[in-house]
Amino acid sequence: MSVAQHENNKQHENGKQLEGGKPSVTLIGLGPMGLAMAGAYLDAGYAVTLWNRSPGRADGLVARGAVLAPDAAAAVAANELVVLSLTDYDAAFAVLAAAEAQLAGRTVVNLSSDTPDRAREAARWLAERGAGHLTGGVQVPPSGIGRPESSTYYSGPAELFRRHLAALEVLTGADYRGDDPGLAQLYYQIQMDLFWTSLAAYLHATAVAEANGIPADAFLPYATSTAASLPGFLAFYAPRIAAGNHEGDVDRLTMGVASLEHVVHTVEASGVDGTLPRLLADTFRKAVEAGHGGSSVTSLVPLFKGE
Repeated sequence: MSVAQHENNKQHENGKQLEGGKPSVTLIGLGPMGLAMAGAYLDAGYAVTLWNRSPGRADGLVARGAVLAPDAAAAVAANELVVLSLTDYDAAFAVLAAAEAQLAGRTVVNLSSDTPDRAREAARWLAERGAGHLTGGVQVPPSGIGRPESSTYYSGPAELFRRHLAALEVLTGADYRGDDPGLAQLYYQIQMDLFWTSLAAYLHATAVAEANGIPADAFLPYATSTAASLPGFLAFYAPRIAAGNHEGDVDRLTMGVASLEHVVHTVEASGVDGTLPRLLADTFRKAVEAGHGGSSVTSLVPLFKGE
């Protein structure tokens, strides 16, 4: 093998297609996340081809040297590595269908959000057309793009992940979860389950604080203190949940019901909507009525699963 052939293979293995000596990538979707990703690739010296339904969003990136493709098909045809940053998989399928004839031999890194089953569907659909698919679940907002301490879940063929790792790491650190295309979305969605419910709880508590004359900035250190205590609880409960141990030796659901009733009364007396804590209190109460009053709050895990 010649030196030139060796270098060409090495570049291909790293997920890079050369264009004028530069690694190259196509990025489709220029919302806030896509704009940040395109900027990161330009910063890293990539030749970047773009496409977006609203072409004006690309103006600043084109001024920096990116190429705006006339349509999705041309964008996909431009590079072997195609990164999608779209609202959901419906939008992704619409774009890919418009470029169906250009998909063979491409690797599509789909960073759009949707369900694990939609990710599996996309992987099958692309495989039937001769393309590879890596599912991604980005764990940070646009401001976290381009930072190695940030992270994105990936799943799909390990060989594709290894081949394109250098390009993926331009965006964030890469956390490979396995061959199943649905795994990255699963990890992403369970993190979103935790994130949104936690953030909603903070916002609700802040509303109660403000209704009682405590400004959000005055409440902040107390909210932060409670949030900082949660990792300790998680570390304590996780091995017990894994072992199926829901013994009420530390906490009991009956205690939780009493506590949440006090929360609901305080919230409603403050003139704040009590739907959120009342829903939680009702959930605890149903578990008690099902005979789990003396068990730990962790007994909600099998109950949530319908066991």
